[in-house]
Amino acid sequence: MSTDTSCIKKSRGRPKVFDREAALDKAMALFWQHGYEATSMAHLVEATGAKAPTLYAEFTNKEGLFKAVLDRYIARFAQKHEACLFCEERSLEEALEDYLSIVAKLFTDKDTPAGCFIICTSSVLAASSEDIATVIKARHAMQEKTLVHFLEKRQQKGEIPASSCVHKLAKYLCCIIQGMSVSARENASYAELMQIVSTTMRLLPELKKV
Repeated sequence: MSTDTSCIKKSRGRPKVFDREAALDKAMALFWQHGYEATSMAHLVEATGAKAPTLYAEFTNKEGLFKAVLDRYIARFAQKHEACLFCEERSLEEALEDYLSIVAKLFTDKDTPAGCFIICTSSVLAASSEDIATVIKARHAMQEKTLVHFLEKRQQKGEIPASSCVHKLAKYLCCIIQGMSVSARENASYAELMQIVSTTMRLLPELKKV
């Protein structure tokens, strides 16, 4: 009796579909923890589980992958956090404290590397990464512009004196956020970062007069 061996041959599985978002999240964690310069394509291939040709086809090179990761970070974290600044039901103080509290939570979240992805990545950029440095600086400037826009709206509502310079206040707040990121990288807890937030909020009445 003949046997149809085609029925017992193991069928080949379908090739895995490239999960772009999953790959970006894994690459994000790597860049976030080690910075742009110290992260190689070999590291990224290993972390994402994707083949090198797949990553190159999707992102062209490490710079392209980093830019896609930055967009992913902004969409997943930055935009959502900044949105709370523009909650009309909250006062200036409430909205700003909400924002800084969320930032403190992200910087100390155990599900992601400590600190701010953008600040951590930019701190070790070398001259060889001029294009990436420009992208990071542009994002830093965007954060400050967002805070200026928030403060201008509150100034128009009379919550900040008309004579005050909101640009100076926005720059000060950016420095506070950067300092919180550095502290988180040095193992500061959420409670410790919230002490910085509380101090900032106590100083706000005077800061609004600058």
